[in-house]
Amino acid sequence: MSYVAPLQDMLFNMEHLAGLDQVAQLPGFEEAGLDTAQAVLEECARFTQGVVAPLNRPADIAPSSWKDGVVTTSDGFKQAFRQYAEGGWQGLQHPADFGGQGLPKTIGAACVEMLNAANLSFALCPLLTDGAIEALLTAGSEELKAAYLEKLVTGQWTGTMNLTEPQAGSDLALVRTRAEPLGDGSYKVFGTKIFITYGEHDMAENIVHLVLARVQGAPEGVKGISLFVVPKFLVEGGGLGARNDVQCVSIEHKLGIKASPTAVLQFGDGLAGSVADGAGAGARGFLVGEENRGLEYMFIMMNAARYAVGVQGIAIADRAYQQAAAFAKERVQSRPVDGSVKASATIIHHPDVRRMLMLMRATTEGCRALATTAAASYDLAHHHPDAAQRAHHAALYEFMVPLVKGYSTEMAQEVTGLGVQVHGGMGFIEETGAAQHYRDAKILPIYEGTTAIQANDFVGRKTLRDGGQVARGFAAQIAETEAQLQSCGTPAAQSVARQLRAARLAFLEVVDFMLANAKAQPNAAYAGSVPYLMLAGNLFAGWQLARALWVAEQLLPAGQDPRFLRAKIATAQFYAEHVLVRTAALRDGIVQGADSVMALNIDDF
Repeated sequence: MSYVAPLQDMLFNMEHLAGLDQVAQLPGFEEAGLDTAQAVLEECARFTQGVVAPLNRPADIAPSSWKDGVVTTSDGFKQAFRQYAEGGWQGLQHPADFGGQGLPKTIGAACVEMLNAANLSFALCPLLTDGAIEALLTAGSEELKAAYLEKLVTGQWTGTMNLTEPQAGSDLALVRTRAEPLGDGSYKVFGTKIFITYGEHDMAENIVHLVLARVQGAPEGVKGISLFVVPKFLVEGGGLGARNDVQCVSIEHKLGIKASPTAVLQFGDGLAGSVADGAGAGARGFLVGEENRGLEYMFIMMNAARYAVGVQGIAIADRAYQQAAAFAKERVQSRPVDGSVKASATIIHHPDVRRMLMLMRATTEGCRALATTAAASYDLAHHHPDAAQRAHHAALYEFMVPLVKGYSTEMAQEVTGLGVQVHGGMGFIEETGAAQHYRDAKILPIYEGTTAIQANDFVGRKTLRDGGQVARGFAAQIAETEAQLQSCGTPAAQSVARQLRAARLAFLEVVDFMLANAKAQPNAAYAGSVPYLMLAGNLFAGWQLARALWVAEQLLPAGQDPRFLRAKIATAQFYAEHVLVRTAALRDGIVQGADSVMALNIDDF
């Protein structure tokens, strides 16, 4: 089944939940109102549906390949990426000063979702480039910005993020890649990096690697890590110079996202035909910011990537839902239990198939609404003229990032799994395409920090650091939504209000539990860190759907697209009655079940 971008839902979220009209009042965003958003999204839909989506299945069958250090991407990727760059999509959210369009994240995030839903493997290349751009904008010198940013923003070059090494996954204190100063402001970089997305490919003329390494004599642990720009080709006089001493020695064979080349990169191994021929082994690198502050700068990339990975989860869930719904309307199997059809009928008549489709739809729409509102907080945090408002919205956005990343990517596991289930035995057959979504989605809770890492951050930095202040502030806003729904008076609004209140109270109980136990009994608190993240993500997504229900109830009497609005109300009610109710069980497991998590001795496993 072909992909159809959910433009109406995206625009509804922007207008009614994220407050795009407020974003459009920020300095620099005056032209970024709803009309602009609609025009941009419609054009993006045409590109992603017509150019990128058709490449998805063929690229899974014939993925990127490696031979003698050269990576050849799947058929059509190179041409599609050229169109992507020429269309200005890489620079959509980046400053006009460097060739971008300078649009807000509130609009850009929807385009990111479309690209990932169309073809997750293809979309990973622009995702990493976005992170490199953010890091250079924040911490790069004027010289580095002048040399690299415009080419990255316009898509002429692409970027990568190089953290992981064979012995250093999430524990970056173990990074061994080293950098030796040359005395002219540059460094020689030596080491091996693994799992580097688009670390080598044929879609752009240069690849700008951002690499974590230790300068000689740096402190041990994370305090001694620096960040370097290490390009595939050196930049000389505004153009490409000599080949750098960095090479791709292999690419991984993976469960999913097969068309995205995941490279093993070797820096400073004396590559023939590179700068090593004249200057000896060592990849030429250029320091970003100050020495020993590399992890701080890399987190700029990682935060951008974490939000984007959450959007990837939403994207692949929506693709799986669309395909499952289409299949359910075509597949004939068994008579309906209510006797409404006297012969075998399409499976969408069966209640359990409806339940699965509603679960897929509701969780996807809830996470999309959460991501959209988070994007608006990002825009306000970066562009509001008032410093206090910037700080306030920065705290809101930072709180929501692990929810967008962690909850949305775990949600995608359930939704893509249900997509296979709706297809029945045909879902287990690769030719239907349902299995690809399931396989592709599996990486999402792992990379850019596993769900447990997101959860530890959510407990430590997002909840404990301010004594639960932001968490309780959100709970107060949720209570206001409950009051609105109660005043609405419809059965759907009343039902959602009841479940929303119960979920909010469960959330507050867990916040209190974390504050009381994290220091005295850290194992007890962190045993429940992932369930806490899931509880909060569930609540926040349900809250946004509850807000959407209230808006839909207000708009219905005016006769604005009643079919869409009634569907929005039904979806919110389903979420409240089937998904929000999970929060009580999560709360009980966290508060009452901590001891059993650590009950077995290590040797008993």
